[in-house]
Amino acid sequence: MMKGPDDFIGPVNLGNPRESTILELAEMIIRLTGSTSKIIFKPLPQDDPLQRQPDNTLAKEKLQWEPSIDIEQGLKKTIEYFRGALADL
Repeated sequence: MMKGPDDFIGPVNLGNPRESTILELAEMIIRLTGSTSKIIFKPLPQDDPLQRQPDNTLAKEKLQWEPSIDIEQGLKKTIEYFRGALADL
């Protein structure tokens, strides 16, 4: 956004346009990290969105941005980054 037009201040959605559930995301993170974490189901908050699929139209129009990698690749890069950062502690 820092390199975007001066007259555009946002907010703007950024994300992978492939719709996925929180369960799918949690399962993917557990698989990619090799975690033994268990998924616990709780009632949804009243204001919880039932659909999680960002609309990147505004980002593409105003910022010429769209995702260049898929969600699994992004998670792998994020996990690798944090593993390195935590190893330095």
